[in-house]
Amino acid sequence: MVIASVTAESNERIRTLEYPVVDLSWKRGRAAELLVRACEEFGFVKVVNHGVLRSVIAKMEAEGARFFALPPCEKQKAGPPTPLGYGIRSIGFNGDMGELEYLLLHSNPSYISQKAKTICRKDPIHFSGVVNEYVKQVRQLACQLLDMVGEGLGLQDTRVFSRLLQDSENDSLVRLNHYPPWPGSDRAGGDADREPAAGKSRDKRSGGRIGFGEHSDPQILSILRSNDVDGLQILSAEADDGGVWIPVPADPAAFYVIVGDALQAMTNGRLVSVRHRAMANSCRPRTSTVFFGAPSPGTRITALPQMIRPHAPRRYKSFTWAEYKKAMYSLRLGHNRLDLFLADPDDHDQDSGGISN
Repeated sequence: MVIASVTAESNERIRTLEYPVVDLSWKRGRAAELLVRACEEFGFVKVVNHGVLRSVIAKMEAEGARFFALPPCEKQKAGPPTPLGYGIRSIGFNGDMGELEYLLLHSNPSYISQKAKTICRKDPIHFSGVVNEYVKQVRQLACQLLDMVGEGLGLQDTRVFSRLLQDSENDSLVRLNHYPPWPGSDRAGGDADREPAAGKSRDKRSGGRIGFGEHSDPQILSILRSNDVDGLQILSAEADDGGVWIPVPADPAAFYVIVGDALQAMTNGRLVSVRHRAMANSCRPRTSTVFFGAPSPGTRITALPQMIRPHAPRRYKSFTWAEYKKAMYSLRLGHNRLDLFLADPDDHDQDSGGISN
């Protein structure tokens, strides 16, 4: 059943709608088929029985809570975000703002060990050990899912995507987010009837308070989890009205998988990089952790040959991950970056397809 609500301020609709769930305890062939279907239709899937140890998740969550509970002057020693490091409200170089504070780290163990000295001065070794173990297990999950995507797509080389995350020079990141509570927002009437406090951002279309604005993830694949506070929404495109926001109920036992721009380009648009956002409307704090799986800066991204057909010509130009990052940092958060790399229909000199380092 679909339940739609239309705000008084606009025609934007927010619907309660079933979204795909994949159980990794299912037979692999069936799970791979459903995973690909979800990535085609939604660019998003909830994954359960994922195999990441609860103890590893709990330790990571505890380290995040410990950091965000520090006095502002202590947290600021881990910033400013350049883009890595600690940031608050400002989430980009081009004026993008949100209602959160965050810690963005490179997934390289050496980087984490070095950065831990400014994040957790009392015990940086413990902090880096917890984060590195979390990254290790979630990266393994990401690689497993990417191999299943390769199988579901019928690729001859099913590990073509996962090898990019296993490259020693991969550019993967991990981000811890903390969305402060909004007192009174969960009372009758909700947040739509309240005016935001001075300096607070508000979504003029939906009446809600924006935690992290509408965007797609530039990387290959994002693996997200949160505490038991709702906030995540994905955009389901519909031809008749331009899109419907789907709230995703929180489930701390699950991971949410988000297709990124790079995977959309490599599959020639068959898999969809979903646009999503985080609202900050709860009277309880919301925390989330996201692993962004990315290739090495020099990796050249282009559509796989098997994804190009007479009825599906090449959609995007070839580009390196470094070139894509440069374009990303020059744009606002909500910009559709892949539009900058659309292929010229009259250009027949494109390479034959594939991924190279």
